[in-house]
Amino acid sequence: MKLAHRHSMRHRLEIEASRLCGCFYCQRIFNPDRIVDWIDREQTARCPSCGIDSVLGDASGLSLTPDFLEQMRKVWFG
Repeated sequence: MKLAHRHSMRHRLEIEASRLCGCFYCQRIFNPDRIVDWIDREQTARCPSCGIDSVLGDASGLSLTPDFLEQMRKVWFG
């Protein structure tokens, strides 16, 4: 989970190369073109649904399934 979490920050190129993104806070899956808010000098995406910076892109090689996003939420948000 720690390795996966590294893909949630300073990841703009990875997000832009992704076909799908997922938020491990609200657990929604969406197209990367929905992202309009970036932080960390425009390098870290914020979720278009909840605004939290817990977005992962599928270009990371991670499987953005509902189960995986739920596991990430439990680890990082309790």
